[in-house]
Amino acid sequence: MVKALLLQKKTLIMQLKEKLRYNKKLKEFILLIIAPKRNPRPRLWVRVLLNRFFHKKGKGSIIRRRSRIDVFPWHRFDVGKWTTIEDFCTVNNGAGDLFIGDRVRIGIGSVLIGPVTIGDGAGLGQHVFISGFNHGYADGSQNSSDQSLDVKPVVIEEESHIGANSVVVAGVRIGKRCQIGAGSVVTKDIPSFSMAVGNPARVIKTYNQETGVWEKTK
Repeated sequence: MVKALLLQKKTLIMQLKEKLRYNKKLKEFILLIIAPKRNPRPRLWVRVLLNRFFHKKGKGSIIRRRSRIDVFPWHRFDVGKWTTIEDFCTVNNGAGDLFIGDRVRIGIGSVLIGPVTIGDGAGLGQHVFISGFNHGYADGSQNSSDQSLDVKPVVIEEESHIGANSVVVAGVRIGKRCQIGAGSVVTKDIPSFSMAVGNPARVIKTYNQETGVWEKTK
């Protein structure tokens, strides 16, 4: 019964997306009743009534009340078990899905803008910024805010930790059990079992699983 309802919901969403793709006026109307035209934040009725049918929150997870959870029904926002999103965070899935695994801690004042995936046991320090898109700027004759977004998903794998005040730019993958130093700007992929620091962030140590020692990179 539950699987049938989920399948029906998914089918309805797909049908609505197809209608919106080819009907500009209908799309504008739907967007207007979901969010104000110049304020990309879902209206109260969407946050209170609609989102609960589209998003998942695992057992024991906490989203502090003073966080700003700007999530929309057309992309996923899934939070695993025993995860905490601290006060003053901003979470937005307007441009892509947000997947946060089990036992993840999102530090005070951090910003997550999808598409972003954070693996189990990972953690963000305070005021970390992660975005899965950039504003398009290919056409120099137009304001970049009027151009299409350049969407590139960010992936942070299991048990990796991002230090306070760090930035992770669109398209980056941080491997498993990495340590990113505070204040780093991560502009390219970081392999698993690495320690990276700086702006732009560079790998300074890797973990040797045979010897059990963090070794300096050459």
